Amino acid sequence: MAVGKAAGPMLNSFADAAERPMATALGIGPIRPDTLPARAEWFDAAHPVPDGRSVNAARRALQIATATAPGDLLIVLLSGGASALMALPADGITLEDKQDTVRRLLNGGATIGELNTVRKHLSAIKGGRLASATAAPVVTLAISDVVGDDLSVIGSGPTMPDPSTFADALTVLDARGGRAAYATAVVSVLERGQRGEVPETPKPEDPRMTRSIARIIGGRMTAVEGAVEAARSRGYQVHVIERPVVGEARDAARTFAEDAHRAAATLNHPVCVVGAGETTVVVTGTGTGGRNQEFALSMIGCGCVFGSIGTDGIDGPTDAAGAVVDPTTAKRAAALGLDSRRFLEDNDSYHFFSALDDLLRTGPTGTNVGDVQVALIA
Repeated sequence: MAVGKAAGPMLNSFADAAERPMATALGIGPIRPDTLPARAEWFDAAHPVPDGRSVNAARRALQIATATAPGDLLIVLLSGGASALMALPADGITLEDKQDTVRRLLNGGATIGELNTVRKHLSAIKGGRLASATAAPVVTLAISDVVGDDLSVIGSGPTMPDPSTFADALTVLDARGGRAAYATAVVSVLERGQRGEVPETPKPEDPRMTRSIARIIGGRMTAVEGAVEAARSRGYQVHVIERPVVGEARDAARTFAEDAHRAAATLNHPVCVVGAGETTVVVTGTGTGGRNQEFALSMIGCGCVFGSIGTDGIDGPTDAAGAVVDPTTAKRAAALGLDSRRFLEDNDSYHFFSALDDLLRTGPTGTNVGDVQVALIA
C-alpha cells in the first residue's frame, strides 16, 4: 500500500521494479494518477485536514493489514501528507473532532512533531497501529517530509513504534491554546489514556513491532542536491545551509538573510544559497497564505532574489507553491499602494504576492520533502 502525496508515483515505480506480482495493491493520495498497476485500488483523500474519504481509505488499509497472513509481506510506501490522507478516529472521537483539532493546531503554529503526537493518540491506525494489526512482516519505504527524518513522525508512523505518550499529546494541547480550546471528547480521550484507561500506542519493546522495519529513501537533502546541481549548471557558486530551516517563518527569514549574506561575502559571485526545512506560522490575522509565502514576504529588502517553495507544490490553503521577492519588490508594491508590513501582520501574503504576480505556481508535484529556500546574490 502506498500512502501520501507521492503515493501514485511510488506505487507505480514499485510495481515496475517488483520481481514478484502483488497480491493486493492500494493507493491513498490527494490526486489519482493517470495510470495505476493492474487491479490496484485507489482512494482520493484530503489534506491537510482529513475528510470522510480519508476515513474510508484508512478503513480499507486496516482491512488489508488485518487480512494479511504470516507468510505474506506487507510493503508500505509512505510519503508526506499520509497523516491526513489516511485517518481513522479512535473510539470516542468523531471525524469532526479530529478536523477541529488539526485546524487549531495548524493555526497555533504547531510543529509537525507536535501535530503528529496528537494525531497518533487520536487514531486507530497511526502510531504503529497499522503494523500491529497484521500477522505479516512489514517493510516501510519512506520519503521524508520531516526535519530529522524521524520514522515515527513521518505520516504519524503507522508502521513504527511510537515513543510519544498520551501525556505528551496533552502537553501539546496545553502549549497550543490550552485544553479548553479543544473538543471535550478529544481532551477526555487523551486524559483517559494518560490515566491508563485507554491502551497506549505500540512502543519499541512491543513484540508486534519486531516484524516491522523501515528505510528512508528520500528527504529534504534530496531536493537540496537537485537545487545545487541546477544552480552550478547555471554558473553559480553555491553555499548550502546544512542545518534545517525551522521555526516561525518570519523569524527564520531574518536568520536566512543573515546566513545568505555572510556566505556571499566569502564566495565569488554570483552566489546561490540553498536551505531546506519546514517553518511554522502562528495565525493571528484574517488573511490567506502559507508558510513559504510568509517567509518570502519577510524577506523583502534582503537585497537579493529569494524564493521559498513547498516541494509538494501546495503552500497552505492556496493554489501557490510559494513566492519570490527581488530588489524591485518593495518599489513595485509601493506603486500599487501595498504595505508589506500590514499584509504580514494580517497573515495575508497570498494577496500581496498575487497583486505583484510574484506567486510561484507549479501545481501538485506528486511528492513532498518539505520546503526549499533559495537566495541569488549578484
